[in-house]
Amino acid sequence: MKLKLVACALFGVGLSFGCVSKQHDVSISADLSKEGATINKDIYGQFAEHLGRGIYEGIWVGHDSDIPNTKGFRNDVLNALRDIQVPLVRWPGGCFADEYHWRDGIGDPAERPVKVNTHWGGVEEDNAVGTHEFFDFVELLGADAYINGNLGSGTVREMAEWVEYMTSDKNSTLANQRRANGREEPWDIAYFGIGNESWGCGGHMSPEYYVDLYNQFATFIKTPPGKKPKLVASGGHTEDTQWTDVLSASIERNMDGISYHFYTLPNSDWSNKGHATEFTETDWFKTMERTYRMDKYLKNNIAKLDANDPEGKLGFYVDEWGTWYDPEPGREPGFLYQQNTLRDAVLTAVNFNLFHHYAERVHMTNIAQMVNVLQAMILTDGGDMLLTPTYHVYGMYKVFQDATSIPFTINGGEYKQGDQSLPAVTASIAKGQDGKVYIALVNLDPANEAEVALDFDNGDYSSLIGQILTADAITAKNTFDAKEVVKPASFSSDLDELVLPAKSIVVAELK
Repeated sequence: MKLKLVACALFGVGLSFGCVSKQHDVSISADLSKEGATINKDIYGQFAEHLGRGIYEGIWVGHDSDIPNTKGFRNDVLNALRDIQVPLVRWPGGCFADEYHWRDGIGDPAERPVKVNTHWGGVEEDNAVGTHEFFDFVELLGADAYINGNLGSGTVREMAEWVEYMTSDKNSTLANQRRANGREEPWDIAYFGIGNESWGCGGHMSPEYYVDLYNQFATFIKTPPGKKPKLVASGGHTEDTQWTDVLSASIERNMDGISYHFYTLPNSDWSNKGHATEFTETDWFKTMERTYRMDKYLKNNIAKLDANDPEGKLGFYVDEWGTWYDPEPGREPGFLYQQNTLRDAVLTAVNFNLFHHYAERVHMTNIAQMVNVLQAMILTDGGDMLLTPTYHVYGMYKVFQDATSIPFTINGGEYKQGDQSLPAVTASIAKGQDGKVYIALVNLDPANEAEVALDFDNGDYSSLIGQILTADAITAKNTFDAKEVVKPASFSSDLDELVLPAKSIVVAELK
């Protein structure tokens, strides 16, 4: 059955788009009875590092704060994160993880040592949020825990004892210490990372040296039956495939996946990354071109896994990704606070569609970061809070958590500048856990709409219902004075043609 769904100026109150003459012609075909890989819910994971105002103020305000809170965590942020069904949170870093000593964060908060956060702003870290507080947080969210252990400056014994403290159900001294600190039952850990960025801030190691350390540390990660987390090796970044190759070829046991990091910098230059909110269409294109390199980077790393792990046992975990711009003027550069525009939203959806495409290997990702840091879901200002455009994409795409992907082909439509080109439209199709079929469509072009012809076999559908996210300006953002400039609008159509407005994201159910 062929569907052409038209949608020009149908997209909710406050959004008005005329149909321009120049457009992309895109066709998508799929047999809806076919099934691909499961889109693991953990692809929608978050990252909360001890960095800037990401945890302190952003998430944690303390039990005695005037800001309404539960167990010290601000209720407005908790409720917002629950609404997008956060499945997984990575903590305590990042670079911070390889300087974090877990015993500093247990016991009476008034007696915890104060350290200096040497990575991020040189601020005092009073360890108010430690192991117990973090698990309170993920339990309040209904999320799973991804703990990153300290390989860089820690010891095998320290890491092993932390895992015992968290997971033991025996009457060991460590388990009883946990009980004395207020937690009777052991916690569940979904993932445990052995080090972070071992090629850089985690120790400036070679992959061969890291392999030996990994084997040593992983040997002593011991838990009760059924409590062992998935163990994550610290892998490479950007265009590098060496770490994936060496680790997957050399580590023969005690490894469930390899991490990978890639940040989108509009200028591909760490000394001149680009402005978060003041940019041109040329900057928009450069950002989209940079982020779409994720396609090649995933493909190349997965090829190494396929060669060394043909049985497909290892996952590829993109546990740091997102945009990274120049520091916002007037703020501490080490706090990595940045605003978030429609550009970030479109970029997020593009990456989700790539993660879905490679879902057979990509089982988990963590955007950097959850609140007030880099490409955040939420920004706070004292007791006030706003939701960013990126947050709304997570909300729209939550229907894909643990959905079954449906293979499809897509043709036509190029978004070009000079001799560089990108697909004008990217997509995902999947059957959700509720049995419904969902489609996500992203138009990367900020100036031209795309007419999309849908050709589906083994499905009798006549309409779509869902949401669209777009705005008039490419630099549109939500501020504390105007919190709803960029937000989803309802989408409903029983028409026979679909035209995606420029710079838009649609997630809809087939009806």
